Amino acid sequence: MSEVVTLLANCAQLAECPRWDPEHQLLYWVDIEAGRLHAFDPKTGQDDFLQLDEEIACFAIREKGGFVAGLRSGLVTIDSLQGGITPIVDPEQDKPQQRFNDGRCDPAGRFIAGTLNPNKDAYSGHFYTLDIDHSVRQIVGENWTSNGLAFSPDGKTLYYSDTPRHVVFACDYNVDTGTVSKQREFIRFPYGFGRPDGAAVDSEGYYWSALYDGGRIVRISPAGKIVATITVPAKKPTMVAFGGDSLNTLFITSADTDDPAEKAQYPLSGSIFAINLAVTGLLEPKFKG
Repeated sequence: MSEVVTLLANCAQLAECPRWDPEHQLLYWVDIEAGRLHAFDPKTGQDDFLQLDEEIACFAIREKGGFVAGLRSGLVTIDSLQGGITPIVDPEQDKPQQRFNDGRCDPAGRFIAGTLNPNKDAYSGHFYTLDIDHSVRQIVGENWTSNGLAFSPDGKTLYYSDTPRHVVFACDYNVDTGTVSKQREFIRFPYGFGRPDGAAVDSEGYYWSALYDGGRIVRISPAGKIVATITVPAKKPTMVAFGGDSLNTLFITSADTDDPAEKAQYPLSGSIFAINLAVTGLLEPKFKG
């Protein structure tokens, strides 16, 4: 394992949802609070972005071109980094205080995205499936903050976290039908260790979780045991993604802080980092709708 390096320093308020595009060798990512979808070229250092007029929390590359994304106002398609936004559906139009948070595609090309309740006064965040025909349905949840969505290499296990509860869950997943069953607790983190934020699964089936407020990334076995830890030069890592030429680079996003003491200790808060690993990741499925 190599050292963690800084790719983009102090580039975001709340960097999230890194996604590697192997075709164009780009790292896409979002700054949620700034409402920006970015495209970063690790070889040249160029970082371009699309400015939106609301928060963008998660997205996936679309097979037809462009993206599918979860905004505060609901699920949309985005034609390109030059714009072109088409609304699809807002499954929580009766909950205007909530917004989408974490999401990705399942192995069949459906887009799954979860919502959060910023007030933390009810477990009203849920994961929704946007199917290829653009129909939408709720599949799992009752969370404060729907997060950490990832799939095992065979697609038969869906993982997700509820960050404030410090818990990652595992569920049986039927790729053919897109249905979830047999939810159980996968791992629970002690308070003070960090809260499970965004995640990815490697080619060996191990779950990698960014521990927000913990300053670390952990690798967790399919049995739910921590087997490796990576210290990050930001207290609030938010998500990880595998990419690079051999899919063995782990990209790490992070959040900035308003706390002067924390900023002094972690001056690179709000940066994007990378580390080369001995293990490889999985190709990210594209949205087929």
